[in-house]
Amino acid sequence: MTSSLLTVSYIGSSAMFILSLSGLSNQESARRGNLYGIIGMILAIVATTVAVGMSGFGLSEYGTLAIAVLPGIVIGAIVAARVAMTSMPELVAILHSFVGAAAVLVGIANYLAPAQPLTGVEAVIHEVEIFVGVFIGAITFSGSVVAFGKLRAWLPSKPLLLPARHWLNLGMLGASISLGSGFLSAEGYDGLTPLLIMTAIAIVLGVHLVMAIGGADMPVVISMLNSYSGWAAAAAGFMLSNDLLIITGALVGSSGAILSYIMCKAMNRSFISVILGGFGADSGAAPATATKIEGDVHQTTVESTAQTLRNAKNVIIVPGYGMAVAQAQHSVSEITKTLQGLGVNVRFGIHPVAGRMPGHMNVLLAEAKVPYDIVLEMDEINADFPETDAVLVIGANDTVNPSAIEDPHSAIAGMPVMEVWKSHKTVVMKRGMASGYAGIENPLFYKENTEMLFGDAKKNLDAILGHLR
Repeated sequence: MTSSLLTVSYIGSSAMFILSLSGLSNQESARRGNLYGIIGMILAIVATTVAVGMSGFGLSEYGTLAIAVLPGIVIGAIVAARVAMTSMPELVAILHSFVGAAAVLVGIANYLAPAQPLTGVEAVIHEVEIFVGVFIGAITFSGSVVAFGKLRAWLPSKPLLLPARHWLNLGMLGASISLGSGFLSAEGYDGLTPLLIMTAIAIVLGVHLVMAIGGADMPVVISMLNSYSGWAAAAAGFMLSNDLLIITGALVGSSGAILSYIMCKAMNRSFISVILGGFGADSGAAPATATKIEGDVHQTTVESTAQTLRNAKNVIIVPGYGMAVAQAQHSVSEITKTLQGLGVNVRFGIHPVAGRMPGHMNVLLAEAKVPYDIVLEMDEINADFPETDAVLVIGANDTVNPSAIEDPHSAIAGMPVMEVWKSHKTVVMKRGMASGYAGIENPLFYKENTEMLFGDAKKNLDAILGHLR
């Protein structure tokens, strides 16, 4: 393959990735966008594999490449086919860690065995690329592993607020910069020692940054780590002089950063605060005491819930992580069709951070073939709750918590939420009275117009569907 043909292939692959991002921006074109991404990646892999033959690859080298690539393809296909939608956030987090680890390994390998000898300013620029790429990759790797642990509940969701943690972060950053100076001034391979020490410090920094972020902000963390992985890939592209890797990394990095900013805005969070591990919070101060919740819980039954839905003219369904855990999206879809057949106006309200990652609920509803036009974002539907006869909350907790608006001392104070309590009647489906992922109580459960339907969401929804039919 000539260099011109390789360039054309890379341009085509980049165009596919851009079309993929464009397609994934809304539900109607998401499947097509995913297909564009697949085509772009296949084209990139084939073009790169053929291109390396120009540098003297023989059958043995291609055999080694096949041994590395083919098992990865098989493992990836099996994992993607078997992973449950409830585990998708964890899968995304661990895949981000792979990108970070790859950037670290590529950087170290490129320092020990550069593709071509460089001198003067070019050598300095290349070494800066290596150092920055390894630094970002190490933070991405360890931060993603911690995020995976939090999402799997192997690590506590509460933020780890060490005394003087911001000074600790600044100290690690300063030490890394100092090591970078030593790395650039080293002769031969003497720079390997400061490079490896910096890698270890960056790994600790990544762990500390994500450990300091609470469970309520984990969807933002996933998006943020997605951005980090993109910049790590772009840095690897500079190290390898690979234009496609630079473009792809920049696309992922910038889109992840934009999504993180949008989500922070939707949650009334500071973007800088989140990415710096809660910068601005008082680690040594005692947490403010939330307002004591008063009132009684009103428990309801499947039959009563079915009657409430049947008699309503307008119904809004607010899904949360509990729907994903119960795999109840198909039951929800059937209930929607049945209610529509009875003349009930049914719509869905989706909070920007419902579930454990951006778009989690949208993907589940799309899988169950719920019509896109009745799935609305929080800003589009929040004003309609006062005119809504019944709201069915399925497994959501923090995203429907009134304390975000009513209690200035709440851990989620100021966070925009789905104002479901303003409807005529709200039915909340939960297994029990446990707090949500943010670890705080929910006064919604004690309001006069709220009824609690306890039990497995799928079993209860199937029973409701039977009564409606």
